[in-house]
Amino acid sequence: MKYFLSLIALCVALLSGCRVSDVRELTVNVPAMAGEADVQRIRKAVEPLVGVKKDRLAFDVAGKKVTVVYDSMQIANKNIEIAIAEAGYAANEIPAISTPVEK
Repeated sequence: MKYFLSLIALCVALLSGCRVSDVRELTVNVPAMAGEADVQRIRKAVEPLVGVKKDRLAFDVAGKKVTVVYDSMQIANKNIEIAIAEAGYAANEIPAISTPVEK
């Protein structure tokens, strides 16, 4: 019986320390973001990513910043920056990987 109670106590201690989610906020500087077309391209690049809170994306065109709320247990901040770079926009320290479509 003592062994059984010790086993239960150990399981409870181990399971209570596991994180299920770790929601964070990332601000990405996007110097080339100038209008609604850029916002839509960036939104299209970021929304499909698992862990990104699609309803919490915020775009500040005047400040050239994108704020992304994401679960760091599902996706890393660099993956978000790379997705924006692959859409053709420099994202923080990552240069644009392709050129944005002409306006």
